[in-house]
Formats: sequence, C-alpha cells, structure tokens
Amino acid sequence: MSTNESATTNFGKWMALTAALLGWLFDGLEMGLFPLVARPALRELGVSEGDVIKWNGVITALFLVGAATGGVLFGWLGDRIGRVRSMMLSVLTYALVSGACGFATAPWQIGALRFIAALGMGGEWSLGVALINEIWPDSSRAFLAGLIGAAANVGYFAIALFDRTLKPHMKELRGVLESIGLSESTVGYLIGQDESGWRILMMVGAVPALLTFFIRMYVPESHRWESERERGATSHWATQDLLAVLIGSFGACGIVAVWAPMWDFQIPLVVQILGTIVGLIVVTTGYTYPVIVYLQRATAASGDPAQSWQPIISNMLLAACLSGVALLGTWGTTQQAPTWAEQTTLDPITQLPTLPTVRSDTLIWASIGAIIGTILAALAADILGRRITYTLLCLGSLGIIPALFLYTTPRDGHYEIMVFGLGAITASFYGWLPLYLPELFNTNVRATGQGFGFNFGRVIAAVGVLQLGNLKALFAPRGWADAEVYTALACIYLVGMILIWFAPETKGQPLPD
Repeated sequence: MSTNESATTNFGKWMALTAALLGWLFDGLEMGLFPLVARPALRELGVSEGDVIKWNGVITALFLVGAATGGVLFGWLGDRIGRVRSMMLSVLTYALVSGACGFATAPWQIGALRFIAALGMGGEWSLGVALINEIWPDSSRAFLAGLIGAAANVGYFAIALFDRTLKPHMKELRGVLESIGLSESTVGYLIGQDESGWRILMMVGAVPALLTFFIRMYVPESHRWESERERGATSHWATQDLLAVLIGSFGACGIVAVWAPMWDFQIPLVVQILGTIVGLIVVTTGYTYPVIVYLQRATAASGDPAQSWQPIISNMLLAACLSGVALLGTWGTTQQAPTWAEQTTLDPITQLPTLPTVRSDTLIWASIGAIIGTILAALAADILGRRITYTLLCLGSLGIIPALFLYTTPRDGHYEIMVFGLGAITASFYGWLPLYLPELFNTNVRATGQGFGFNFGRVIAAVGVLQLGNLKALFAPRGWADAEVYTALACIYLVGMILIWFAPETKGQPLPD
C-alpha cells in the first residue's frame, strides 16, 4: 500500500466517524427538541391544558414506533445498497420531515411527521454503527462505541443549554425578524403566541440535511459490505419483503392506539392486553421476515447450511430484549426527571415553578453524566466483558433511580450530583449497545440485525411510556406519588440482569465476517 493510499484510507475513516457522530448528535438534539416545545406547540394548535400530557404521550409513542420501523427499513436498505447511500437517505428523511413540523396546523400532523422523521433517526443509528465498526479496526471499537453513545447526549446537552440561556431572548428575536423586513403576521406565526418560537426551532431541524452532502462527498463505503456485494450476497434482498415491515409498523401503531389515553370511550383492559399481544406478534413477524427470507434465498443459492436463519433470529430477539430493558428504563424514569423536578417545585397557589430553571438544569446535568457514562461503559465492557458490564449497569440503575426520586429533591444541595449520576448510569447502556450488537451479526445482515435489535426496544419503551399514566392511577389510592411509580418501573432492570446471561460473551473476539 502506498503512502498516499494509506493517508486516503485514514482520511476516509475519520470522515466516516465525523459524519456518523454528527448524525447521532443531531439525533439527540431532535429527540430533546420536542419535549422542550411540546406544551407551547400543542397549546397553540388547540389542545387543552388537560390534554397536553395525553397528546405528548401519544406523539412520543409514535416517535418510538417510527424509530423502530426505521431501524429495520433503513437497516435492510443498508445491507442491500450500501451503508453510505442509505445513511444519506436516512439523514435526509429525518432532517426535512422534522423541519416540516414547524408548519403543522394540527396536533395529529405533528404526530404523523414525528413518526416519519423517526424512520430516518432509527435508520441512521443502525447504519452509522455498522459503518464505523466495519471501517475502524477492532482495537478501536470500544472507545468508538462510547463516542456513539456520547454524541447523542451532546445533542441533548445542546438543546438543554439552549433552553437555559437563549429561550428568554425570544422577544429580541422578534425585533430582529421584523428588522429584516418580515411582516408582523409572519413574525407572529414564527415566534408563536407565547413567544416560545417553537416553529422556528422545529424548522431548524432541517439543518442536518446539509450532512447528506458531506456524507456523499467524503465518506467511503464499507469494504466488508463491498466484498459481500462482489460475491453476490446483497442480491438476495428483495424489495417485496418490505411489505412485511409495513405490516409490522401497523401492528406497532395498533399497540399505541389501544393504549392511547385520548379516546372518548374507555377500551376494556382485556382488549388492550390482547391487542398488545397480537400487535407484538405482528411487529416481530413483520420486522424479522425480510431477514428470514433473505437467508433462505442465500442458503438455496450457496448450499451453505451456515446461513440457517434460526440462530440469527434468536440473536435479533435477544438483542431486542436487552435493548428494550435499557430503553424502557430510560424513557420510563430518567426522561421523566425534568418534568418531575419541575412539578415538585410548583407553587401551590400560582402553580408556577419556584425554581424556574430546574427543568433545563436537570437536563444539562443528566446529559453531562450521560456523555461520560457512555464512554466509560464501553471501555469497561472491553475490560470486564460484555455480560458482567451489562449486569453492573443494571445493578447501578436499580440503585440510582430510587436514590434520586425517593431520597432527593431539587432543593437539596447534592441534587445536581444525583442527577449527574442518574444520567451517567442509566444512559451508559447506549455506549454498551453499539459495541455489543454488531458483534452478534455477520456483515451480510449486520445493519438489519442490529437495527432491529436496538430499535425494537423502542416499541417496548413506547408501550411503557403509555403505561405511566395507568400506573399512576393504579397506585394513587395507595398514596404512591410519581416518584414511587418511577422507582417501581426501574424493576425492569432485574429482567436485564437475568437475560444477559443467555447472551454470548464476545469479549476479545473479532467482528464476524
């Protein structure tokens, strides 16, 4: 290899890493953006104060389901046409559609657009993880996995910092917009009724579209994937198989529908439970079908029994359960911390927070902790092993969640330290997962397999988010407050501590070909 070729190869690695990290950073920013603007946006679109929480829950659940579907859809595309071209399409999808939320005129439009945008976000995760793991050497994978998890949390931190420092200056922004010649009605439309500027913030979400040009110009394709294409393996993916993914997404949306707390009638509990079971069966079957038939075609073409689909599907389902524990734990507890903190500081008469910045402060400290925790978790997994590290993360989460919600208040001097710990421990799984999941799959199904494994956990998290209201209503007669409910939900980590020991230990092993 010539010096120039070596330098070009090294340059390509760094460009791929830069593009992927920017993509994950914008993912985190997008995920943190809507919780920030949800209330003013929904109120301006005609939702009553009492229904804001209901609509927010439904839109969040649709976002999670969309990300799960996108992980499979774009993962399939990445295994079929390549990591880089598919990443371009995924980033373009979530950027442009997220920006379109700024033009919404009804809450259901935000829900639909967030679902479509999430398709790209879910796909970007699986494609970026596959590309980075296949381009960089095995010795770098642990640290890079930590960076993957940290990048999204940098996005969370950025949007939280914006809320803390820039949001109070929306009136000045109004003056700037008027000074450049925009009409009063246009400025009023952009700024919003309560000076929140939520439409502007959502439109800014289109900025990552610029990343697609960067990807196209400088990021090299995975040589592992190119080898698969040259030997004809990618030709066994068939477009008609995606119909199953569409049907699976209908099943996921059906689960959201039966639990959505916004109908004029009460759906019987038995119907909700049966609907959830049927929906999960439809989702699982629809999302795994493309992999099964792909492997059947590949086996028929090569006669290689090693292409048997059962072990791969087993790894996909196991990965989904391990991811589901982490995602349900995060969305059901840590993601609720800012709202919980604000509620605990409300003045009983005015119903205004006595600590006006407690919500953004909580987000900031949790994000800083998460940035550090994700990197340390990946490095620990490379030293201690994948299974022991996952077990320790579950154990730590079981301890830190009740420590914060039951024994700490925002007025305590050590509150920020506890929130930092909460973010560091519960988000550390997102450094562990991008290290471990690629190790479960060969190159020909890696993007699809890990895309399903990570993002299917979002369906589980969506169901969990919709259950928070039911859990609060169930335990309210017993005197349980929100803090007790979040603590009870943290018991999901006990399931993770058992499941991980059914997973293979991959420490020290090269990435499968």
